[in-house]
Amino acid sequence: MADVVTRFAPSPTGRLHRGHALSALTAWTAARAAGGRFLLRIEDIDPTRCRPAFEAGILEDLTWLGLDWDGPVRRQSDHLAQYAAVVDVLDRRGLMYRCFRTRKEILDAIGDAPHGPVEAARPGPHAPDEESALLAEGRAFAWRLSLDRAREALGDRAWSQLAWTEEGAGPDGQRGLILARPETAGDVVLARKDAGTAYHLAVTHDDALQGVTQVIRGHDLFEATHIQVLIQALMGRPTPRYRHHPLLLDASGRRLAKRDKSETLRSLRERGVPAAQVRAELGFA
Repeated sequence: MADVVTRFAPSPTGRLHRGHALSALTAWTAARAAGGRFLLRIEDIDPTRCRPAFEAGILEDLTWLGLDWDGPVRRQSDHLAQYAAVVDVLDRRGLMYRCFRTRKEILDAIGDAPHGPVEAARPGPHAPDEESALLAEGRAFAWRLSLDRAREALGDRAWSQLAWTEEGAGPDGQRGLILARPETAGDVVLARKDAGTAYHLAVTHDDALQGVTQVIRGHDLFEATHIQVLIQALMGRPTPRYRHHPLLLDASGRRLAKRDKSETLRSLRERGVPAAQVRAELGFA
């Protein structure tokens, strides 16, 4: 049986809370139970929100929980050249296009789209003359993956066979072999001018590079799997198994989130709550 490799890949944009602990413990336990490897990756490609202090806090919190990891921590900001090389390959294959539309323009278009938000999320390339003028102005742009070109590159048969094995369950109970529907995501952004890459490209590249065999994460990322399976196929990379789990909710029924100032592991520790109690409450004795 192939070595089991799981990972926990937080972004250092705030302190960890119980929801992060659940995901980290689930991935760590799966790896250790199978005699496999558990990796820690810091996804810090957003220079406007990521902070070194939060990264240090992640290491502190995981150590307090009793987790260890195999090999060095991979910090995405140290590998931007790798992601740029992937962007270059996809661009030379004609699979992407420059999009100069702002986030607000895209959101406004989604609101006005006569056939739904997915149509507006596929803005398509600018006319050559317009693109040349925008480049001459120095306008910022994002690289978007063209679903039409991706489907043409793979062929209809391979496109229809895109799938992943769900070993957990999706938000609506989806299990087993799930056919990917990348068209639900639109023409996603794979790279931005400020960071040189974006989430979907960086995460699929790193999972393949690090040999991750099982991606364990929350329901909030279930839909992202559709487009990530497509990117794996375009890059010629294997598709890992996936295991999505329910999210922890607060007393009002909302999922725990940094932006809502959910109680952090640090604050629990400062209140004198033992790590063993947190693990037990999350189902890990």
